[in-house]
Amino acid sequence: MAKDKSTSWKEERRKRAWALYQTGWKQKDIAEALGVTKGAVSQWIKRGKDGGEAGLTEQPKSGAPARLSEADRQKLPGLLERGAESFGFRGELWTCSRVGKVIQREFGVKYHPAHVSRILKDLDWTPQKPIKRAKQRQEAEIQRWKEERWPELKKRQPAKDEPLSS
Repeated sequence: MAKDKSTSWKEERRKRAWALYQTGWKQKDIAEALGVTKGAVSQWIKRGKDGGEAGLTEQPKSGAPARLSEADRQKLPGLLERGAESFGFRGELWTCSRVGKVIQREFGVKYHPAHVSRILKDLDWTPQKPIKRAKQRQEAEIQRWKEERWPELKKRQPAKDEPLSS
């Protein structure tokens, strides 16, 4: 994403703290006025002393550049809206692993599922977790047990002063 030419509000806040410090304000008063911690103000003042106002400017982000371009990142929600089954998955559930496979297939970029989770969070999407159930599960039997047997068991609960078992 291209950085806007104007300065960020955080940078403006640092510069305001530096200006207040130069006019004689105390660090605790600056922190209170700007709604930040005294530690943050202390760091900003140190940066101001070391590099002047230029030391308070926003620094470039450290770390490796993003492998998925911003344009591709913006295309991802549209792809996910098509549904998991349109990509050959069984069921309409989007897990981090499945989204990672779609990213690799569509954009040629491979991510660990944990990182896919962060990408989804940035896009205001939430991964879903499948419910794991036994293959031999018998829904009709479970429903019958809930309707017939469970009410009987609930009725026979021991009194509060009665021991649960002998």
